[in-house]
This record gives sequence, structure tokens and C-alpha cells, in this order.
Amino acid sequence: MLLRTLSATIVAAVLLLSLTACAHDEWRSPRAEPTAVGTPAAGFLPETEPSPEATVVPADGSWHGVSPSAGYRVVLLTSGDDSTTETLNTAVEEWASDEHASLRTVRAEDSDPIPAIVDAMDMDPDLIVSTGEALIDALAMVSPNHLDVSFLVLGAELAEPTYNVTSVDWTGAGFRGEGLGSATHFDEGTFTPQRGAAAIRAGTTAVLSGMTGVVLWID
Repeated sequence: MLLRTLSATIVAAVLLLSLTACAHDEWRSPRAEPTAVGTPAAGFLPETEPSPEATVVPADGSWHGVSPSAGYRVVLLTSGDDSTTETLNTAVEEWASDEHASLRTVRAEDSDPIPAIVDAMDMDPDLIVSTGEALIDALAMVSPNHLDVSFLVLGAELAEPTYNVTSVDWTGAGFRGEGLGSATHFDEGTFTPQRGAAAIRAGTTAVLSGMTGVVLWID
């Protein structure tokens, strides 16, 4: 009986390792360049191309109707367990489910988030979505040295983003890093499920449309 139990345990462990390896290999396999399915509504893209680091105010809801192409690979890079961050995380997870995007989550240590950022980049995703204020200073150091990696920051922003970093903020959000304050007075109550849903959809629409390196300011 003991041998039978041990054998079943070993088989289960081998199967789990095999499934994990297959999932890992799935992301490592070649895939087509991701594209936007659909186009943003009028008022999303500004009339003239925004300058780097510009703040763009798209028309409310103009980001609806744009989805990623099949197989879009996203890493949710998150730090902290506060309610604002968890609200954004839930919005990202629900968006990924609705859009059938392949989502993985990497949790960073507040005291040293750089290893988690490296882990996220090593997964070779199409997009890294960042939530949590503790990641901002580390992203400001890492992202300029990895211009081939696309980052989307929700509820915060980098003070001097390179073209591979796009942010989504609103009145009540906008943390820019230690010592830099915030783009607006912080208000925890503005981190609602509705605003989280709008942030991830507006942000991915901007990335998929090629409008990167800017701050999207939503209502």
C-alpha cells in the first residue's frame, strides 16, 4: 500500500513538472508580432503625434473596441498588498480573461523589486503591466536599459519615461517616485474597479496603437 501511494505521488509530481515545463515552453516558442484587433474611437489618438513624456487626455471610453491579437502574453508585475494595488490587479486579471490573453503574475519585494523585474523580463512577454508604488523607482532605473521591453504602469508614472514605458493616471493617482511627490493629490477612493478596468483597457489600447512613452490621463 505504501509503495502504491509513493508511486502515485511520484507520477503526480512528474506530471506537474511536465505541465509546468510545457507552459514555460509555450511562452518561449516563436509567435507572430502582436497586433491590435479593432481601432480606437475618435478622440483617443491626439490630432498631432504627442511628444515624448507628454500627457494625453483621451476621450472617455474611446479605448473600447480594441483588443490584442490571439496569444498576447502579459506579465502582471506587482508589489504590495494594499487595497489600491489589489483593485488594479483584479482589473488586469479580468481584462486578460475577457480578452483571452495569456497572463502570468510576478510579485516583487517592496524592499528590493529589481529581481522581480528581471524575472518578468526573462519571461519574454509582449507587455509587462506594473502595479504598486514600490516598483516605480526600480522601473525608472531598469526600463531605460531595456528599450526592447514594453511596460505599462497603472495608477503611477515614471518622471522621465523612455518610449517603452506608458502610464495611465487620473485625479487621485500619479505617484512618480520617492522624493518626487505625485502628479495629483493621492486619493485611495479613486482606485475603483471601474477606473481600474478603464486604466488597463486605455493603456493596452495605447500600447497596441503605438502611442507609447506618454502618460494617459483618464477621467
